[in-house]
Amino acid sequence: MPQLIAWLILAAVHAMPAFAFFRRAQMQTLYGVAPDNPLFLLVHHRAGLFVAVFSACIAAAFHPASRQLASVVVAISMMSFLWLWWQAGSPAALGKIARVDLLGLPVLTYAALAAFGVIPR
Repeated sequence: MPQLIAWLILAAVHAMPAFAFFRRAQMQTLYGVAPDNPLFLLVHHRAGLFVAVFSACIAAAFHPASRQLASVVVAISMMSFLWLWWQAGSPAALGKIARVDLLGLPVLTYAALAAFGVIPR
């Protein structure tokens, strides 16, 4: 799989939560937090962080020099969520997010190994 494709797949994994930053109604749909809930601010901030993760993936797709840093950023994002989800007893309400991250892990592994020169680029 070429690096470009791997990074675009990773960008796609993070696109919906990133675009939720710009669409408040989508945050309620994705996370079940109403805009009048005080936690909505944290969910909105989370979406802003996903804009950064999404941007890192897009940058890595087209600028090979950014791939190592993007690998670290995306790994922290995906692995920390999966760890926290598992530690919380794997709540079913967040299962779809966990499954998408789990499906993205092989792509991330390939992209990161290639970015760090462990496998041929």
